[in-house]
Amino acid sequence: MEENINKRREATAADRPILKNKIYLYMTEFFAGMSVMAVELGASRLLAPYFSSSQIVWTIIIGTIMIAMALGNIYGGRKVDKNPNPDRLYGRIIFAAIWIALIPVVGKYIILGISGLLVFTISTNFLVIAAFAACMVIFVFPLFLLGTVTPSLVKYTVDSLDDSGKVVGMLNASNTIGSIIGTFVPTFISIPAVGTSVTFLIFAGILLLLAIIYFAKSHVFVKKVPAAIILFILCCIFGHSGSFAFWQKHLAVEDESIYNYLQVKETEQEVVLSTNVLFGVQSVYRKEKELTGMYYDYAMAAPYMADIYEKERPLDVLILGMGTGTYATQCRRFFGEMNIEGVEIDQKITDLARTMFALPEDVPVATYDGRAYLNALSSGHWKKDSEFGTEDGMYDVIMVDAYQDITIPFQMSTVEFFTMVKEHLRSDGVMVVNMNMRGIDTENREEAKITDYLADTIASVFPEVVTVDVRNTTNRELFAGEAGFLTRFRNNVGKEKDQELSAMMGQVEKGFVTYTGGDHIMTDDRAPVELLGMQVIDEMIREEVRYYKRIYDEEGLDGLLNAL
Repeated sequence: MEENINKRREATAADRPILKNKIYLYMTEFFAGMSVMAVELGASRLLAPYFSSSQIVWTIIIGTIMIAMALGNIYGGRKVDKNPNPDRLYGRIIFAAIWIALIPVVGKYIILGISGLLVFTISTNFLVIAAFAACMVIFVFPLFLLGTVTPSLVKYTVDSLDDSGKVVGMLNASNTIGSIIGTFVPTFISIPAVGTSVTFLIFAGILLLLAIIYFAKSHVFVKKVPAAIILFILCCIFGHSGSFAFWQKHLAVEDESIYNYLQVKETEQEVVLSTNVLFGVQSVYRKEKELTGMYYDYAMAAPYMADIYEKERPLDVLILGMGTGTYATQCRRFFGEMNIEGVEIDQKITDLARTMFALPEDVPVATYDGRAYLNALSSGHWKKDSEFGTEDGMYDVIMVDAYQDITIPFQMSTVEFFTMVKEHLRSDGVMVVNMNMRGIDTENREEAKITDYLADTIASVFPEVVTVDVRNTTNRELFAGEAGFLTRFRNNVGKEKDQELSAMMGQVEKGFVTYTGGDHIMTDDRAPVELLGMQVIDEMIREEVRYYKRIYDEEGLDGLLNAL
């Protein structure tokens, strides 16, 4: 057996002298591992603007990639045993490189095409099925090809059975180290600096360069490499600046951060931020200093509940999930002086808040996770003389607005989290929570929804809870505190000078529903927010599809195209 291995080794080395250099083979393994992880992270960013970045989407990405790699390992091992010609391996690497380079060019069209097809054909689990189908079509094949690298390289690097363990260990170490670097570089360097599209192109270029070096002195160079280089250049030209929302015109900003896709639209009346191509608006700034017409207006009931007009000092307000500061800006506009501080995990959103959404400079924003910030307050991390935190670590109003688009962070939806919020509220303080996924069929109580779970969880912590549905949206505002805040609300309403705000508070009061808690309690150990959120998404999609199906039935394809 060892003699046969040596013969095959000598034959392939004679054809390709570069194979005598084990460092090159280890580098091939290194960059293959790096590229797999980079593509995986790029996949999450490519899908997030359309399907969110929830744990469900991550599970789909990891699962499909593991399937591709496993199949690639099996296929590569069998093929290299039958035909140990290394040209085949590096030919597959070229193919994988070009496929990855094409993702920025055609990936978003494939995602929308699959979504458009499935939205009219399935009624449940749309998010799972559409994301899985998109992953299978876009990512499985190139990663299947990269999965053939390791078993093939074992064939070319093992000289004898005496050192086979050492060589295989070095190959695996090279792959692992490459995977580690491929995890950190896209997240902290390439995606924030140059975006997802260019990140795909960078790693596709690395793979292509590996193959070019291999074929450099080969008679097959002219057959395989020039065409691949031309295709790669075309991908760089047409794929480096692709827009996720390519149908949108005149966007003020389209960018990516470590955490989010960012899209800003600006008109003469307002500036709007969206962090998801398909699902809703996250922040809005009215240039005429008027009400937003969104949940922020409803949330301004909280200062009344905290007895704003009976206090001889400004209210202390903490906003967990600051976004671009719409709530802070509106509170300052309508209530005057307030001590407001915010927590926002995405620094790029905070930068946009300062430059495009008129967030006052004297409103400090900590770049932190909301729950981690409360932990820091409890441990005294923020010093009394810093711009963050009150002297006693307590607040009159705490707004929780971290349930972004269709993604709800589980760590900010549990009993433990809301208990921490309560510990930082003064005795007459109020928590307001924006629950943005109440769904369409709000009267159907047969199956508990995400808002029911959140409200039950909160009601297990706070003595008094009231909710109000935001008109013409899927948002529901929840207010919680010690008993008596509704009385304070009614005592303070009418003392404001702004008629528009007064009318809005009257509308909010009419919608108040006192909430009686149930037994759907979420804890740090069990908080199935992804599955619950997916149920609401299915509801929303069914409602939208029902509308377009009716148009198609009544007006045909022309009517449907006009409606779209």
